[in-house]
Amino acid sequence: MKRFHVHAHVHDLQASIAFYSRLFGAAPSRVEADYAKWMLDDPRINFAISTRGGAPGVDHLGIQVDDAAELAELKARAAAAEGPVLDEGETTCCYARSEKHWVTDPQGIAWEHFHTLDSIPVFSERAVAATAATVPAAASACCAPATASTAAAAPVRGKPVGVAVKSAGGCC
Repeated sequence: MKRFHVHAHVHDLQASIAFYSRLFGAAPSRVEADYAKWMLDDPRINFAISTRGGAPGVDHLGIQVDDAAELAELKARAAAAEGPVLDEGETTCCYARSEKHWVTDPQGIAWEHFHTLDSIPVFSERAVAATAATVPAAASACCAPATASTAAAAPVRGKPVGVAVKSAGGCC
């Protein structure tokens, strides 16, 4: 079964957690120093907020699936829609290990299709490894915006090239 996903950037995580908890009538299912997520069944949504961005607002939309077959179906649909598709495969971001791909609509809105495989204790294992290797912070962030020079080689953000990115450090 599929679950709609929205990820928004916020300035004040605690105020936003309080607001959305009252709005949804439920506490978040996961809270970290820079991130909170609600896995709601009514409506069926994975709603995440984080302070890993610049201007507040919606970062991207998505669909979370329960198995690899549903993910393959969404990938086929994304390819048929003829938007640029970026297949990340297995990756880590947002305190989770997932299999995912991205597609961008004609207006530049990023859509993430993903199957969550496991929970992890850090925002991104890639960011932790890069930081340990003393890579510059902008390049080490899990979902830092890809520049024109890095996008062609290996997009760091995880979104298809051409997606408008609000600021460094944003993520899924």
